[in-house]
Amino acid sequence: MLVQLQASTTMWDGSNWTRSRFEALGWALAALAVAALAVPWFLWRDSTVAAGLPLWVWWHVGWMGLASVAFYAFTRYGWGVGVEAETPEVNRDG
Repeated sequence: MLVQLQASTTMWDGSNWTRSRFEALGWALAALAVAALAVPWFLWRDSTVAAGLPLWVWWHVGWMGLASVAFYAFTRYGWGVGVEAETPEVNRDG
């Protein structure tokens, strides 16, 4: 079992590379969306108040909650995506 696992991680497979590339692109787009919508530019001249606070404050509260969920998902499933390096084969004979 250990030998099989080790062999599968050292072999380069084009489908894994494509999956990793699409995964990296997806996480990059998610990060871009989190950053782009962090500032509620569409609420700049809106004076709507909800529960005693301006609507843009509630936007930030909700958006920071969503951003923290996105970052949690990234740390669980996407950490290291796009930064993998091909490992050269090690000659153990000396």
